[in-house]
Amino acid sequence: MELVNLKDASEQVTFAAAVKQGLGKNQGLFFPKVLPKFDDIDTILAMPFIERSIEILTALIGDELPRETVAGIVKRAFEFEAPLVKVTDNVYSLELFHGPTLAFKDFGGRFMAQCLVEISDGKPITILTATSGDTGAAVAHAFHGIDNINVVILYPKGKISLLQEKMFTTLGDNIHTVAIEDDFDACQQLVKSAFDDPDVREGLHLNSANSINISRLAAQVCYYFEAVSQLSEAERNDLVISVPSGNFGNLTAGLIAKVMGLPVKHFVAGTNLNDTVPRYLKTGEWSPKDTVATLSNAMDVSQPNNWPRIEAMIEQGLVDKSLISGDTVDEEYTQVAMRQLAQLGYVSEPHAAIAYKALVRKMEEGQTGIFLGTAHPAKFRETVENVLGQPISLPKPLADCAGKEGLSAELPNDYQALKAHLFSLLG
Repeated sequence: MELVNLKDASEQVTFAAAVKQGLGKNQGLFFPKVLPKFDDIDTILAMPFIERSIEILTALIGDELPRETVAGIVKRAFEFEAPLVKVTDNVYSLELFHGPTLAFKDFGGRFMAQCLVEISDGKPITILTATSGDTGAAVAHAFHGIDNINVVILYPKGKISLLQEKMFTTLGDNIHTVAIEDDFDACQQLVKSAFDDPDVREGLHLNSANSINISRLAAQVCYYFEAVSQLSEAERNDLVISVPSGNFGNLTAGLIAKVMGLPVKHFVAGTNLNDTVPRYLKTGEWSPKDTVATLSNAMDVSQPNNWPRIEAMIEQGLVDKSLISGDTVDEEYTQVAMRQLAQLGYVSEPHAAIAYKALVRKMEEGQTGIFLGTAHPAKFRETVENVLGQPISLPKPLADCAGKEGLSAELPNDYQALKAHLFSLLG
């Protein structure tokens, strides 16, 4: 797998280098020079999830890793299901929250961790990443206890749910967490600044586990194929998939699946009030606003890092811009959608509710729709209970950490303060 830096085409790297490096020069994202395409998509869709995922990831990675190595990584990483649950006659939820941290990030986080175990040769690595909610838990649990890898997670203080926070701030050991006194975009910028600082990047052997890391994107491609495999052949003919979108890694993975041959008619990018992309798709003007705090906090991103990869696919003619539409769902309609789903017998949290509302707004008669359920409703227990007026129980992974003490440091939005903290921890 040969990847190119989208900001500096002279930098071309292998899959292993891209996984270990995370970002390229000038904070450029790595993207495959060539995406594979399956000739017989029906045969691929007929395979069981694990076997199909091995085929997909072997095709993406190429001959750089032996097939048996990829198979071992997949089997260790994807130890849970991704069921497609019927909500109405023609609308389904793809539930991506059956992993150990109850969020879709488990797929990418665990796959990346197992890739690094294979390619790091035991050399020290520091994972530095920012989270707006679920990435933190998925990355922390995926890397917890791996001897040569330390993890540092930045998150916006007071702007993620308490249960989300408890899932990654209570582990300790090689997992270090820092509450930043600002929003997610500020956390993300601090991560970028660290990667631009050679003292930190080289001194601490930095890597990032955000969705900017190509290994996470590759893993996410697999569950789009899994979703479509659970539909009837008739339902696959006119399919719309709605993706709750924050940093836009999830939609990027869906578009890669489409390029590889997955039969999807249209993608909907559902956002909350942080609607940079829906406005851009309508006007052609990229004009991020200040980030707004919402009920769907994991999507509180006004400058999505993965959008350049989608732009690259459009510019290269791999996907047509008309394949994607955007829809903004405000706070009122997020709650309306949660109540509508509850009336249909389906309890959901704000992010999936946005994807559902965006889907039903954009679907046409006769189409089949899938919206992505990216987190277990209990991860947003207080919000869900307040909106629906009914209690929900905590699944075991949340109940186990709910009473534990958080171990986070607190820092201002100041790069020098972060740099000093990193070297005091790991230098």
